[in-house]
Amino acid sequence: MQGLVLQSDRHLKWRSLDWLEHALMIGCGLCLAGFATSVFLDVFTREIGRPWLWLQEVTSAFFTYGIFCGTAVATRRQDHLQLSALTELMGGKTREGFETFNRLVVLVIGVFMVVFGWQNFISGFSSFRMPSMTPIAYLYWPIPICGALVVLFSAEQIVCGLRNGFVGVVPGHKHGR
Repeated sequence: MQGLVLQSDRHLKWRSLDWLEHALMIGCGLCLAGFATSVFLDVFTREIGRPWLWLQEVTSAFFTYGIFCGTAVATRRQDHLQLSALTELMGGKTREGFETFNRLVVLVIGVFMVVFGWQNFISGFSSFRMPSMTPIAYLYWPIPICGALVVLFSAEQIVCGLRNGFVGVVPGHKHGR
């Protein structure tokens, strides 16, 4: 797990959450592999004239779980949901203010995902997927979990950024706080 967190990002991350990032990365990989495999099998079984209709449910579950697992990982890794091109041109308190604001916006979105994702999850027990008759709620449960992780990782970056500065040290480059 040592190589998972880039040294240039270490100042924005708590070591105690590295295991969670690692587990989420594995989950993303498993979802991607499951999605690709189920799509392949779906196409293959249709081509041989013996379609497995339930595979579409499996495919959509892998896709949904992978998207929300990936969103949580991307938040911690700062791979998206940030206006980094704008803030990289700034320095000092201006940059600190914008970096904090960006992460607060993402944190609020995470809170919305928790609240409205939970509402969708609960209401999803009254709708069912065909042909398995599985409640659609099982497609919705990753939404509030992802939202909680987005909130956690955004808070982590805000706390660490205000404490250690938002600008990381990249070998060969000079950055100021």
